[in-house]
Amino acid sequence: MSRPPLQIHAAGNNATPASGDWAHVPERSSMLVLRFFCWLALTCGRRVARLVLAPISFYFLLCSPTQRRHIKRYLARTVGEERMNWRDGYRLIHAFSSVVLDRVFFLRGRHELFSFDVKGAPALDAEVASGRGAFLIGAHVGSFEAVGASRYTSTDPDQLRLAMLMYPDNAQQINSVLDAISEPRFRPEVIALGRPEAMLRLRDWLDAGGLAGLLADRTLPRSEDGAAQRGDSIELPFLGRNASFSDGPFRLAALLRRKVFFMAGLYLGGARYEVRFEPLADFSQGTPGPAREAQIREALEAYVARLEALCREHPHNWFNFHDFWLEDAT
Repeated sequence: MSRPPLQIHAAGNNATPASGDWAHVPERSSMLVLRFFCWLALTCGRRVARLVLAPISFYFLLCSPTQRRHIKRYLARTVGEERMNWRDGYRLIHAFSSVVLDRVFFLRGRHELFSFDVKGAPALDAEVASGRGAFLIGAHVGSFEAVGASRYTSTDPDQLRLAMLMYPDNAQQINSVLDAISEPRFRPEVIALGRPEAMLRLRDWLDAGGLAGLLADRTLPRSEDGAAQRGDSIELPFLGRNASFSDGPFRLAALLRRKVFFMAGLYLGGARYEVRFEPLADFSQGTPGPAREAQIREALEAYVARLEALCREHPHNWFNFHDFWLEDAT
């Protein structure tokens, strides 16, 4: 999910996680600063709070050499090494900070502050109307909260039953602060991966007609029971170099026989978001054996291709600040 402006998940000088092991990197944040930031946003409003984002963005651009190196590598593949400069790094971090600030307002139900351009909703609406539930698979692109916020209306504010599948342990500080200031009906349900009961909760949620959202652009660690993260890590071409992607999300969808939609809540600057829903795969027929394996592989390849196209189209919206291509180890 979107990360806070004062909490880039990456190792400092004394950190010991393996290169690219994002799930075990400690939080880099201060509870006092996080609470002040939320207080400022809710007391003084979004316009005043946004004034703080520029110095925050410059601070991390200047004082986080490890993250700056990873950002530079990514932008070289999307913007182009010849065209890229420090402004692109600043723009990416500022967009990241803006998205997290907006998360505060989304969780308070202040949707009127934003404009949403929603594309591809009819296909998803039809699946929701069927009552079968479906998977929404996205990436650390833009804002997950914007995806849910874009579907709320004054006449039917609870029309989208959306649960997020995530590893919550790596962001306990920011999650505790945001949980404290959010309104329960605007807070997405969370199904914590890595727990023995995760699969049962997920199945029951889908059977009740809910949607399950998962950000699949990180290779997930093994869970305690091995169920929440099924499948293998597969290397696929991504932005000019092979990268590891897990087919686990698609194996879950195949196991539970659900349709899969690609989702993205793109931040366009200011208070504007573009939310996209695109059909990605249909596992509802329960294809057996080798045919299912081929379908899973095809779905993963389609996902990576769409993510790559999205990163090239909106390069300042992808918020992975770790060693994604494991280049530090080579």
